[in-house]
Amino acid sequence: MSLKMLKNEAIQLLIELINTPSVSKNEDEVSFLIENYLQKYGFHVQRKFNNIWTENSNYAKKKHVKTILLNSHSDTVKPGKNWKTNPFHAINHDNKIIGLGSNDAGGSIVSLISSFIYLSNLSELSYRLVLSITAEEEISGSLGIRSILKELGSIDLGIIGEPTQMQVAIAEKGLLVLDCIAEGKTGHSARSSGSINAIYIASRDIEDLKHLRFNRKSELLGYTLLNVTQIQGGIQHNVIPDCCSFVIDIRTNGLYENNELMKIIQRKIKSKIHIRSNRFNYSFINPHHPIVLQAQLMGRKTYGSPTLSDQSVMSFPTIKMGVGDSFRSHTPNEYIGISEIIEGIDIYICLLKNFQF
Repeated sequence: MSLKMLKNEAIQLLIELINTPSVSKNEDEVSFLIENYLQKYGFHVQRKFNNIWTENSNYAKKKHVKTILLNSHSDTVKPGKNWKTNPFHAINHDNKIIGLGSNDAGGSIVSLISSFIYLSNLSELSYRLVLSITAEEEISGSLGIRSILKELGSIDLGIIGEPTQMQVAIAEKGLLVLDCIAEGKTGHSARSSGSINAIYIASRDIEDLKHLRFNRKSELLGYTLLNVTQIQGGIQHNVIPDCCSFVIDIRTNGLYENNELMKIIQRKIKSKIHIRSNRFNYSFINPHHPIVLQAQLMGRKTYGSPTLSDQSVMSFPTIKMGVGDSFRSHTPNEYIGISEIIEGIDIYICLLKNFQF
């Protein structure tokens, strides 16, 4: 198996992925494109919804063989308004591939695929290797990785392809989303008495939340971070609103239980709190896990990631490691360097070629 050929094909495959729009929930065409590419190399690809997966066969068929999952996502966010080029048309310029999803997470997809093909053609690995390219990551959808985890069988380690500059995120913040409702009393806007403006209540609550700090600091993940990200109130200009709702986005560091966070927030505000989402837990792998130690021997740095990924729904040990830079994700004129992909393939292979649990 020519590694040089796989690297060249990885660049071409990425161009084809970008040219095939795959905004969340519309990943079907791009998943078939990846499936066809894997089938060209003789892999039996399984599919459920817009998720695909396959596995190697070159491992010792012993009773307690362990399994490593290589995973990344095929969906993208919707493009913003400030693109200078067509986001759905890849441009190869100055050794960069420009296009929507090139950095998040197309570069990781093609690097993982090339590495998987190469590793699957070695004489024998000490572990079972599963590759999955899944859907709906950008919207944390129910038809993404969560819908196929049982199909993949027992997994002992996951490597999640997200842009980390091929450094190793050994921890990742969790997510708690709260809907808050401020209640007032409706009335005519021409009268100064008899009504209670719910928007004013919400505004005071939001101002109090702006100054709320959580004191417990994680060595890897820092502080739990709270932001108000949405607000809605009022039905028309001449009616004092009796309801105003707003949304709180909390990135958790694992040092607070969700119920504890809610109690702290409720003591601070008058609005009522309802949980919208609390299923995305913080992720953490033992710093002495063999995959972490192997990565460090290769000169890879370890850190805690503030951004959420599909790690949050995986109950087995995981690291987040992929090509590209998280700061480029979801930005206009998103790009990935060709050299980043080539280096990423080399690093993945070096990490896994002789890996032992």
